[in-house]
Amino acid sequence: MIFDIQDVGARFYTYISTLYYVMQACAENHKEVIILDRPNPCDYIDGPLRKPKFKSFVGMLPIPVLHGCTMGELAGMINGEGWLGKNLSCKIHVVKMKGWKHGQPYSLPVKPSPNLPNDQAIAWYASLCLFEATSVSVGRGTYFPFQVFGSPELPQDTYTFHFTPQALKGFDKNPLHKGTVCNGFDLRKEVAPKGLSLKYILQAYNSYRQMNKVEAFLTRPNWFDLLMGTDQVRKDMLAGKEEAAIRSAWQKDLNAYKAMRKKYLLYQE
Repeated sequence: MIFDIQDVGARFYTYISTLYYVMQACAENHKEVIILDRPNPCDYIDGPLRKPKFKSFVGMLPIPVLHGCTMGELAGMINGEGWLGKNLSCKIHVVKMKGWKHGQPYSLPVKPSPNLPNDQAIAWYASLCLFEATSVSVGRGTYFPFQVFGSPELPQDTYTFHFTPQALKGFDKNPLHKGTVCNGFDLRKEVAPKGLSLKYILQAYNSYRQMNKVEAFLTRPNWFDLLMGTDQVRKDMLAGKEEAAIRSAWQKDLNAYKAMRKKYLLYQE
């Protein structure tokens, strides 16, 4: 089985889950998986690790939101840490890259999916994806998805960028707030975070809280927890904690992951 799919470095980008199931099926059927490795375009290590009770297709592996690995390295980690279960181990062969090392910028020549059309969208993806569990649009139904965010309920005097999601060819047919003007922020000229940023999700939440519309904001709390791989972030947000305090809760686990990750690196850092 040949596996040649471009990941973007975020745990909830489900190509990782596809790799997991391919390896599991091949292990059960005594087949080798040949992985054509590709660069990680968002090569950072950040965010909470997925807790066992939040395992799902958007959180298959107990790794942080930004895992800092290539697909080949993740495959080695899946085998080495015994994550396939049932005492399974998949025979893998990683066709390594030449001339790339961790942290080296990489611009994808082909967009990995319709709503990640460029480098800017990929850079913001991990930080904006949490909005998918809320009533705030991330620009689906525009030509700049995951580069903006907004909703009709955010105050337009503060959120001064406006966009109207539509059914666009090659994009979502029924995007959130279709045909309705959204007030928000345009992040296309902003410097994308080198890691996971909670700045804008907390800012939008506080705007809704000030309007006494918290329930209107967090429309899918269970989905929020699955994306984060834990309920800690949601609970801390609702408790009014600032980003630094929220981040401190996952730092110990993140340090342990960084130490474990080193065993599976195929490229220089």
